[in-house]
Amino acid sequence: MPKGSKVFFKQGLTSRTGTETTAFEVNFLGKKYKPTAGGWRTSLAGIKNLINANRVAVEGRRLTFKKYFNDFGYLALNNFWDDVSGGISSRTDPKVYVVQTANKIVERCILMTTDPGDLVLDPTCGSGTTAYVAEQWGRRWITIDTSRIALNIAKTRLMTATFPYYHLYSDVEVRTAEKDGKIKKTVTEKPEQQKSGDIRQGFVYEEVPHITLKSLANDEPPETETLYDKPYEDKKKLRVCGPFTVETLQNFEPVSPDELGETASEDEEGNSFEQRVYEYLKSAGVKNGIRNEQAVFIRVEPLVSGYLHAEGFYATADGEKKAYFHIGPKFGTVSKLAVNEAIKECRQRGDANWLVILGFSFESDISNTSQTTSLGTFEVTKVRMHDDLMQDGLMKKDRKAGSFITIGEPDIKLHRNGDEATVEICGLDIYDPIKDEVKARDVADIAYWMVDDNYDGSNFVVRQVFFCGGSRDEFRKWQKGLETIARQKTKRNVERTLKIEIDDEAFDRLYGFTSHPVRVKDGQSIAVRVISQFGEESTKVLTLEDARSQR
Repeated sequence: MPKGSKVFFKQGLTSRTGTETTAFEVNFLGKKYKPTAGGWRTSLAGIKNLINANRVAVEGRRLTFKKYFNDFGYLALNNFWDDVSGGISSRTDPKVYVVQTANKIVERCILMTTDPGDLVLDPTCGSGTTAYVAEQWGRRWITIDTSRIALNIAKTRLMTATFPYYHLYSDVEVRTAEKDGKIKKTVTEKPEQQKSGDIRQGFVYEEVPHITLKSLANDEPPETETLYDKPYEDKKKLRVCGPFTVETLQNFEPVSPDELGETASEDEEGNSFEQRVYEYLKSAGVKNGIRNEQAVFIRVEPLVSGYLHAEGFYATADGEKKAYFHIGPKFGTVSKLAVNEAIKECRQRGDANWLVILGFSFESDISNTSQTTSLGTFEVTKVRMHDDLMQDGLMKKDRKAGSFITIGEPDIKLHRNGDEATVEICGLDIYDPIKDEVKARDVADIAYWMVDDNYDGSNFVVRQVFFCGGSRDEFRKWQKGLETIARQKTKRNVERTLKIEIDDEAFDRLYGFTSHPVRVKDGQSIAVRVISQFGEESTKVLTLEDARSQR
């Protein structure tokens, strides 16, 4: 096409629903034309305006409207999206979950149906795509999942995410001008004292003129359309994920062991739940997080006891060995009091090598321990039960089923330097009942870990969080001095947006195994929560004594 040409197509100028007022004769280029069907789409004055605007053309024996491509180069979204797929096909949208939905699909759903500040609910969290996209576009969100692995993938994804910063209408002054058929907005920030940060007023969006036959015929300014997927971005700022909480429907208030005992004896449903646990202990056994390593019980027999609910027997290289089980509540948390009482009973009996504490959730200060008696030593191990055990028929009864998984104990060192202290993660210690030994799992098995340096005994508040590189291969590269993929991406985004150079030492701490220094106070409790690659959480609480006495 010649330079400066404009593309148009000839659109019908008549309407089948015309009336007598639109059935008039039009004189164009020396010829007279009548509507071919019905009437004209506008009045006589409108036709004259179109002719004066050079928007009328002849096609055969009829008049047509010249519709230019530049009149409106956009299409409204409908329910047919042939430009996206459900799969992940972009480096900027990496696949981190088996059944992960592409960001673009969720983004369109949210932008078409919600406004900034609205609440989005996704009952199937998965990799956290809905939360990720909602966070980017200023929507509040709630997402739900029964899988700990899914929730921890989503948490990691959100905590390492960076987002563009979009201008809020409440915080800026906007001047609009139109030039060459384009709408340009000049955005100026208000003084800090005038900013309200009201997300419900929305973002400052790009707008485009929508030239139509009606606006030209009536000699009116064209309507404007708002592009809700193109907000104005502040290139000097970078957003990270806002604060969020992780909550459970289970009751985390410790219930008296006496009350639990009375309830269990009277509740038939509780009895059937315990029987289900016994069956899966015999079929699937207890896994320690390593492929094909588990203790499968030859037989499991219930006990009439306050805190030991069953005894089981499993095979080892040294012959058959015995374990006792404490089964936590179906809807509730295993309390430290119940664990202490179970340990007392196991110590009194003195004939077992292993005390297994089964539960769906645990109080934070319950630890895996070794208990020594006059008859020998037995191990106390926390084992998380799969949530599907709450309902019969949801789990597979085979050796591959992850019905019971051992929770490792964090191997933590506390380093003191005057009135400050740092926490170092050295790995996870997991008991192997088959070999009757505590195995040290290295830091490659840790997905991320968090620190609450002022733990109150009930609520874990994340004050520091650190990431460990993910898979073993990534971790080995990290050991050789190479940066992890997440570290590279985050650092690059920050440096490009903020035009600054990030301190490598700071990023090494963020993707490492030593915490930031903590000021030491008398009686202060530091809680460390470690999340493994299998989604299991384990918390260890350290109580700092008088700083002067520990120097």
